[in-house]
Amino acid sequence: MSETGRDYIVRDLDKVWFEYDKQNDILYINFGEAIEDADEEILSGDGDIAFRIKEGRIISIMIMGFSSKAGITVL
Repeated sequence: MSETGRDYIVRDLDKVWFEYDKQNDILYINFGEAIEDADEEILSGDGDIAFRIKEGRIISIMIMGFSSKAGITVL
């Protein structure tokens, strides 16, 4: 159950793809073949992770400050 009291699903796990924005240190995890417009966006408690939702399913996850969370140095 999510903090909003709703359940969300992820479809298309076989179509997951990642994109890293080095300049802004954001990791994008996308589910599906193309980027879709979201109906809503839910931020984690600390505001560092955003879940993009469309029709009750998670279409992407954005992780801000990824390199420090992963404990890596990006050159």
